[in-house]
Amino acid sequence: MLTVYGIHPSIEHYGCMVDMLGRAGKIAEAEKLIEEMPMKPDEFVLGGLLGACRIHGNLSVAERAAQKLLELDPDDAGTVVLLSNIYSSLGKWGKAKQTRKLMAERKIKKPPGCSLIEVDGVVHEFFKGDRSHPRSSEIYKMLEDMISRIKVAGYVPNKSEVLFEMDEEEKENALSMHSEKLAISFGLINTIPGTRIRVVKNLRVCNDCHSAAKLVSNVYNREIVLRDRNRFHHFKDGLCSCKDFW
Repeated sequence: MLTVYGIHPSIEHYGCMVDMLGRAGKIAEAEKLIEEMPMKPDEFVLGGLLGACRIHGNLSVAERAAQKLLELDPDDAGTVVLLSNIYSSLGKWGKAKQTRKLMAERKIKKPPGCSLIEVDGVVHEFFKGDRSHPRSSEIYKMLEDMISRIKVAGYVPNKSEVLFEMDEEEKENALSMHSEKLAISFGLINTIPGTRIRVVKNLRVCNDCHSAAKLVSNVYNREIVLRDRNRFHHFKDGLCSCKDFW
């Protein structure tokens, strides 16, 4: 950039490089690049590194990245929750519990997950386990059908991000009632077959809902566009535009 184009790399350029290295699984190189940056890393650069650690299961770098993120913003619930989920996915239950305890001690509250879907000009809002919608019985009937059909297609509930105090059946039930699954179920019963379903969520979509949405797009022959806190996910024919990295 400097020798050919005379452009000094900005923090945005470094963020892109960290993202690319993270996608390729080159976590050590991404961390080294951050350490050698001529400016202090911001939450986007460090968040990209932490996200890559989640995908590739690199706990040691994840802990260092999370520590630096919390130094920037001690009340960032997203960082603490993501670190806790990494511990849980690797079977580090003691560490996960300790991290959640830290949230309670610091009074850090994770905002409730909320998914929105617009049908015929009306926006419908769903929370986890929500039964307040007037068509709740229909939605849950479709949800049950949806889970059953995608299981036949290979869906296996990913229970790693569920609180481990629950038994296995409770974990599966909790996963099935995530807000984005409810919104997608509502979209399936209220839109013409074959039309695109659009959902917006305020938090990062979890691994389980991401896997489920891919299968739903294939089983029901639907395109699903899910905009979470980080990016757009375009599900089609059992695949996602993010290539399973987000």
